[in-house]
Amino acid sequence: MEHSTDKIIAKKEDHIGWLIFNNPKRRNAVSLEMWQAIPAVLDDFEADPDVRVVVLTGMGEKAFVAGADISEFEKSRDSAENVASYNQQAGLANQRLNELKKPTIAMIRGVCVGGGVGIAINCDLRFASEGARFGIPAAKLGLGYGHSGLKQLVDLVGPAFVKEIFFTARLFSANEAQAMGLENRVLPNEMLEESVREYCQAIAQNAPLTINAVKKIIAQIIDHDQPTDFDTCERLVQECFDSEDYIEGRRAFMEKRKPHFKGK
Repeated sequence: MEHSTDKIIAKKEDHIGWLIFNNPKRRNAVSLEMWQAIPAVLDDFEADPDVRVVVLTGMGEKAFVAGADISEFEKSRDSAENVASYNQQAGLANQRLNELKKPTIAMIRGVCVGGGVGIAINCDLRFASEGARFGIPAAKLGLGYGHSGLKQLVDLVGPAFVKEIFFTARLFSANEAQAMGLENRVLPNEMLEESVREYCQAIAQNAPLTINAVKKIIAQIIDHDQPTDFDTCERLVQECFDSEDYIEGRRAFMEKRKPHFKGK
């Protein structure tokens, strides 16, 4: 597929949509053009019924995403107006990732800091190599960190860990990140991609409508700013029961075979 920058690589294989941050000279730091390209890639993955899972990762072994590309800040964040515009683009990309109907996995090698952590926590699952490192160095740069980003992190790991992350601005090991709930799995580097692919294939074999319903209902559960829309939750459940996939699932169970779900 075509998009606006070669610093974002998008490819599809084996029911997986791969979004690869391709800025290895800057440890995959995200530039403005990269933020702008992300929603279009995700739109394409969501529209393709053959894509069942989306994986985000960084090019090379040194980094998932080393935050925002600070080299751009003199021109892209040099005024209140430019800061607002930049934050809007980054916010739109993260929101699109967070709201994607399909399951998302962050596959993390090397450093994952600042905006990289923000991208990772907008994914549904996070798999890291043993050598991965995590941190948010806002306090070392004098940056403010907004309510929405802090809330996501607090919801995931709790307020005490978020304070430790921000107050110290240090790098945490992959095992420390897993202990606080930031990571789902920590694996030897040589096993990371294989394990992610195995998870993707397991997810791809399951019913897309069920997975989408679970994603949306969990989003309702953890959104403490809005009352739960129980009608929407019930509708999502009923859509599963009314689907062709539910019929296929029952038949496959009775016939002792693997189901072939279509998301319909």
